[in-house]
Amino acid sequence: MSKKLIGIDLGGTTAKFAILTESGDIQQKWSIPTNIEDEGSHIVPDIIASIKHRLGLYGMTPSDFVGIGMGTPGTVDKENGTVIGAYNLNWKTLQEIRKPIEEAFGIPFDLDNDANVAALGERWKGAGNNSPDVTLITLGTGVGGGIIAEGHLLHGAAGAAGEIGHITVDPTGFDCTCGKRGCLETITSATGIVRLAREMSEEFSGESELKNMIDDGQMVTSKDVFDLAKTEDDFALLVVDKVCFYLGLACGNIGNMLNPSDIVIGGGVSAAGEFLIEKVQHYFEEFTFPQVTNSTSIKLAELGNAAGVIGAASLALKFSENNK
Repeated sequence: MSKKLIGIDLGGTTAKFAILTESGDIQQKWSIPTNIEDEGSHIVPDIIASIKHRLGLYGMTPSDFVGIGMGTPGTVDKENGTVIGAYNLNWKTLQEIRKPIEEAFGIPFDLDNDANVAALGERWKGAGNNSPDVTLITLGTGVGGGIIAEGHLLHGAAGAAGEIGHITVDPTGFDCTCGKRGCLETITSATGIVRLAREMSEEFSGESELKNMIDDGQMVTSKDVFDLAKTEDDFALLVVDKVCFYLGLACGNIGNMLNPSDIVIGGGVSAAGEFLIEKVQHYFEEFTFPQVTNSTSIKLAELGNAAGVIGAASLALKFSENNK
């Protein structure tokens, strides 16, 4: 019988799990709530207990698996198998992850930052088509990313490679939680888009349902902005154009520096679909030189919430390859 992989996508609300084949096909998946009480001390024991329970249900043993991979928030020390600074998990101090999981199962374990892991997933089984050069940008509450160059996931000197949300796109722009100003995240995240719309509405004087909603003090979301832009709301179109200008600028800089075959855009904001991609592509072409314009594609992510577990499982593939 062929061996399997286990992928874990650890988030602040839930931990998602999957058992996959070595070719990346999901065979079983499940999730459990993330218990962040007591400084997150229950999280790793809960993960171990859940895997043990499922292996029992499926009649499987650790010998059926070549490896376990996990994506996690926070700063990951891959060499030591630890995480620190995952504040949404209540992990304020250094956390041992690899050691207790390997001791529980005797299965090799690897982990990486959740955004990096999502990039691995999209590269392997999603929009990246297993290309050796793929960049993922995730547009959610914040803006994250992961960079795969010449087949290698980039980590950088301090593990901060791929922090695409903190590319400076407007030096006089909004303050960012990182302490800088004008980061991509301040404009193209879900919260950034709404903040931009509120600021721009002060100077817009035409007819607009979006402006009326803001002026009336109604709750406005980034989805509202894009949905109204699709109906040709003049003000919503202005906001979306500015968002796509800055996103296209960042993609252009990434393209000119790394020349990936694919820049994949995911996260909740990407639900705007081809309407978003077409506008980003327009500005991307403006900011890139011909060799990059013609060889780098802007694409929508394809895997949705499954990117994390698939990418995490791909971390475990190296154990499989080493044993062949």
